[in-house]
Amino acid sequence: MTVEPGDEIAVEYVGRFEDGTVFGTSKYEIAIEHDLADEREADPDSYGPLTFVVGDGQVIEGLDEAVRGMAVGESDTVRVPPEAAYGEVREDRIREYDAETFESMVGESPEVGLHVHAENGLHGDVVAVREDTVEVDFNHELAGRTLTFEIEVVDPPSV
Repeated sequence: MTVEPGDEIAVEYVGRFEDGTVFGTSKYEIAIEHDLADEREADPDSYGPLTFVVGDGQVIEGLDEAVRGMAVGESDTVRVPPEAAYGEVREDRIREYDAETFESMVGESPEVGLHVHAENGLHGDVVAVREDTVEVDFNHELAGRTLTFEIEVVDPPSV
């Protein structure tokens, strides 16, 4: 039986950037090996197969499409371009704020790399701090990147 839209499946995965750097995984051992988790602090039980319903928009489009037609136990390596992952970097999601306004909104002094949560639910990272302004990038951290996933369907599709 092959995976079809509407099936609930589980997938083990390793996600890599084009240079081979691992950015995410469902496997504890790989997370430790690639410094994605601290062996002393990470809970091995927090890792495990990614479960989702195919075609319900629960995962990025490229991954959703890649599992269609696969069988339980089947593995594949798929390349997912930005438009089928987290989209291209959008300039309209990079915003500039007056430094004083930023500090009063966030409650912290701006510094490059600071992660902020906006009232509208967006998350962003401070990417530049100038004398009077602060630039915050609200694009997804993986926007604009081509991703490669090593995937294996590990649970049978629902009937």
